Amino acid sequence: MSAKQSGIRLAKRLDEVGFSDIVQIRNKVMGLRAEGLHVHALHGGEPFFETPADIKYAAIQALVENETHYAPSSGVLPLRKALVEKLAAKNGIHISADEVIATVGGSQGLYGAFQSVLDPGDDALVFSPYWTPIADLITGAQARPLLVPSSMARRIGIRNALEQFATPQTRAIYFNTPQNPSGLVFTRAEAEEVAAFAIERDLIVIADEAYEDLVYDGEHVSIASLPGMAERTITCFTFSKTYAMTGWRAGYAVAQEPFMTALRKIVLYSTNGIATPVQYAMIHALKTPESKIAAIREEYRKRRDLLVAGLNEVGLECASPAGAFYAFPNVEKIHKNSRTAAQILLEKAHIATIPGSVFGAQGEGHLRFGYAITIKEIEDCVDALHKFFA
Repeated sequence: MSAKQSGIRLAKRLDEVGFSDIVQIRNKVMGLRAEGLHVHALHGGEPFFETPADIKYAAIQALVENETHYAPSSGVLPLRKALVEKLAAKNGIHISADEVIATVGGSQGLYGAFQSVLDPGDDALVFSPYWTPIADLITGAQARPLLVPSSMARRIGIRNALEQFATPQTRAIYFNTPQNPSGLVFTRAEAEEVAAFAIERDLIVIADEAYEDLVYDGEHVSIASLPGMAERTITCFTFSKTYAMTGWRAGYAVAQEPFMTALRKIVLYSTNGIATPVQYAMIHALKTPESKIAAIREEYRKRRDLLVAGLNEVGLECASPAGAFYAFPNVEKIHKNSRTAAQILLEKAHIATIPGSVFGAQGEGHLRFGYAITIKEIEDCVDALHKFFA
């Protein structure tokens, strides 16, 4: 008897949920390297530096002191108190320790947010191009992502664009700033437009602030800090980018009730919290001086300027991204289809990038180049581009 005949099947809600194209590209790069080829790796999203030693030692100390037992699934109280202080000082979000929860990276926070607020048949507005897993996270909640072109929204006005794409079934807005993949940073005025629209339509905002510390031009505005928004916003943060803690899976989410109860349930019944020693490393990471974070940001700025200049020199038109650590040039000079363009660059110049189309239809004709790598690696990539176009 076949699996189909026996009734063995996956849950239907997973039918439209795919795997990340980025992971598939990463695997292709690993395969080329295994063959002995040198690949210019600009496809990733890992910080250029290692987790600082003092953060590592904080985790080691926690292990030595036997902080290895079950912790409250929402996070140990010292961590939540430290996050309360950080959010007030840095984000203008004033909460209690009961309104923040530790999550397994920013991803679990986003997963929990969408699962908490979306019902089957609901719609969620998403500025596009967008981080690839977002559409699948929404689809996995049996809802529908409605893609709002970011460039059009800036041209005709954020509110006008949201009104144009919203439906009676719209329940939420995904608001990511700085944006992955484009590096766009929404201004305070633009955030206020989103907030006004959300309040008027009684919508929930799911804010993704993974790159909050990597803003080169303008300011980072947490939308939950705006009047009337704390009660209708779930904000997701991660330690991955600021502190180079991608593999630690350290994040947190901020929300008022009834959303926090939902988030607690999702964390409890999926992972029962995050690793206890990791939480003590997070506490220590929060003590990092702002001057050190600013110095790291300047290192990214150098990399951004070097890569963007190189891309424009060879005719790949690229605006300077205001935040995050990605450049998103137009590559129609190579090929109009971004997947084909990425394949050509990988095969002919051994430069690994991400096709813009995986970030939504609005990303077509572009490639994402990650500049969270060493200066030398960027210089080598620019040299390879010059040779490719020679």
